[in-house]
Amino acid sequence: MTACVIAPVVPPVIRAPGRGRGGPAGARRLPLAGSPASAALAGGVVYGLGRIDASGRVAGRAVTSALGWGNGDRLTMTAESGVVVARRDPGGMVTLAARPYIVIPAALRRRCGLRAGDRVLLAALPGEDALAAYPLAVVDQAIRAHRTAVPGPGGQP
Repeated sequence: MTACVIAPVVPPVIRAPGRGRGGPAGARRLPLAGSPASAALAGGVVYGLGRIDASGRVAGRAVTSALGWGNGDRLTMTAESGVVVARRDPGGMVTLAARPYIVIPAALRRRCGLRAGDRVLLAALPGEDALAAYPLAVVDQAIRAHRTAVPGPGGQP
């Protein structure tokens, strides 16, 4: 019995122009999944999480894009019960930059007890053209208050 050897079929190596050999520049990046925060929940509210930096900036691309806010829009910001609320207002004191973040003024950060590194729950209310930033301490208080109001097993709170 005589066997015929078949040569293997190996596709040629094709390099993208401008890329060198090896290194991270030659590696392909995996596609990123879309953010679940970009979908509006019931009531038209869009949620996201952000972290306050040392300058008071909080990024929230999904939230600001849901509102249609952009570069040069002016905002009026208020704070009540630890929650910062921003509304688009032509006479506002805060101007949005080209990047998707808002800046919470120092006076409002102090009033709400917000510090650099604190995380906030961002809620976009497109129907009201407003954005609310809830410190996680406020969210925690709401959850604890709700938990004590819900009866446990056997009807006990």
